[in-house]
Amino acid sequence: MRFFIKSYGCQMNLYDSQRMCDALTSAGHRISPSARGADVVILNTCSIREKADEKIFSDLGRLKSIGEESSENFMIIIVGCMAQLRSRDIIRRAPYVDAILGPQDIHLIAEIVDDAAKNRRLDAIVSTSQDAENKFAQLSDKFVDRNVSEFLTIQEGCDKFCTYCIVPHTRGREFSRSVSEIVDEANKLISAGVKEITLLGQNVNSYAGKGLDGKKCDLAGLLFELAKIDGLKRLRYTTSHPKNVNESIAEAHGDIEILMPFLHLPVQSGSDDILRRMNRKYTCDEYLRRIDMLRRRRPDIAFSSDFIVGFPGETDDDFRRTLDLIKKVEYAQAYSFKYSPRPNTVAARMDDQVPENIKSERLQILQNLLNEQQLKFNQNSVGRRLNVLFTKSGKHKKQLVGRSEYSQAVSAYVDGVSVGDIVKVKITEAVSHSLLGTVEP
Repeated sequence: MRFFIKSYGCQMNLYDSQRMCDALTSAGHRISPSARGADVVILNTCSIREKADEKIFSDLGRLKSIGEESSENFMIIIVGCMAQLRSRDIIRRAPYVDAILGPQDIHLIAEIVDDAAKNRRLDAIVSTSQDAENKFAQLSDKFVDRNVSEFLTIQEGCDKFCTYCIVPHTRGREFSRSVSEIVDEANKLISAGVKEITLLGQNVNSYAGKGLDGKKCDLAGLLFELAKIDGLKRLRYTTSHPKNVNESIAEAHGDIEILMPFLHLPVQSGSDDILRRMNRKYTCDEYLRRIDMLRRRRPDIAFSSDFIVGFPGETDDDFRRTLDLIKKVEYAQAYSFKYSPRPNTVAARMDDQVPENIKSERLQILQNLLNEQQLKFNQNSVGRRLNVLFTKSGKHKKQLVGRSEYSQAVSAYVDGVSVGDIVKVKITEAVSHSLLGTVEP
């Protein structure tokens, strides 16, 4: 059968989609370039905001039309966080869906496809356990179609219970894979031509897996182990929780050459009152001290962050404090969103919700400041020679596109350079979201 997978949301979903692709290919199924040419369409869903949910339901409507035009064997399978959180709503609003799998059941995808194909049912197959350990133990060990830069999930779930977040309800409690399992997967990725690995976790720096010596290993220990792998040229990790940033992680940034000097460290708000209401478990001062600690160990490190605007109870003064924190840190990149109430969260039940028009006004002001900082960071790169890992061809002949050590998108016209090469690029021009440069002879 031919299958098509569409991913929404975070990098962890991209990783899960790749592993489902591995499993289905190993079972003899073939990849389709589009939903219209597929027998099975799999939507790997996100539910971090209400808009994401509605987009998926809209896509389901289009898939229903495709299915009606296709053979009677056309199947739709919903996977991921929205499947875990809203399986009943999916069945009610899209009764034509054939199967629903939570994110910890993706290892069952080939079995579910075969079952649904052989036994056409009136009701959808539903599997929404939260057993991450079982998931990783049963994932396919055969990899297909890897890029030069890939993700590797080392930790799933969350024990922080931020009042706005649904992750504990969709991915479950924290689980860390063993060091040996991670190292084995990393070696297989390197053998498949991967040069850069980004470690993934809901709280990646709360990693606490079984070490090679049988004892518990933290993220820093894992980073040092992975740095020993021949052929691994670059190492990154995301997403970190500020509370779990410690000296050992800062030491790793100072000592591991292949660990890139760029860290995504979400703060969410610059107001201690809002952070307390969010249950983030740190203050703004503690966050800034962690930024300083990392900069002492790696002076050239750059930061990105996440911001939620209009959280319940946010006042003008709270918002001003967020702008002040942004000015103190000076981010290279950032992501910002209006607060969106999610089912089963504490914040959704708070009384003092902020009106949408105020959220929109604040978001525009905040994004203007963040865009100014990103442009400034990129402009400061002009004239510098950055190490760029080229990951794909550009739009024009002899043009390649890649990433600098600071995760900036870089385009350059090249001769004698290929995808997968890491070369010095002299930056000649900068815009808000990318850089242009020339390859040094």
